[in-house]
Amino acid sequence: MATQIDKEACREAYNQVRDDNTDTNWAVFKYEGSMICLEEQGRTMRTSRACAQSNIVSSSPPSDDARLFAFVRITMGDAMSKRAKFTLITWIGENISGLQRAKVSTDKALVKEIVQNFAKEFMFSDPRELDADNIRSELKKAGGANYDAQAE
Repeated sequence: MATQIDKEACREAYNQVRDDNTDTNWAVFKYEGSMICLEEQGRTMRTSRACAQSNIVSSSPPSDDARLFAFVRITMGDAMSKRAKFTLITWIGENISGLQRAKVSTDKALVKEIVQNFAKEFMFSDPRELDADNIRSELKKAGGANYDAQAE
């Protein structure tokens, strides 16, 4: 059966993460059978599904049997400015079969129809890769000008 996505719920979550007037800074989308649905969203996260901001605390990694997409807002900045950067994180657990891994790659197109604006995309399968400092560093590289170079 072809994968579908709950466009309304996922788009609403995406818009809330992008909205400067809400506290929502992440949303996680998961598979429920052949449907990609919103799993959860919020301001802080108790798991490392989208561990990409200092206030997103990593206490337990995503399951090795999970396939997830996370859209995360990260506040970046230097001495001259603060700005929101967005990232799309794909999690494919170690126990996911080759066929399901390939399907995630094609299904990501459905997610990208909704999650259209992000600075950097990541694909992880090892919980150690969900390192906030690594993600921030990569987003900083993708961010362009760095006026805080004298502090480095």
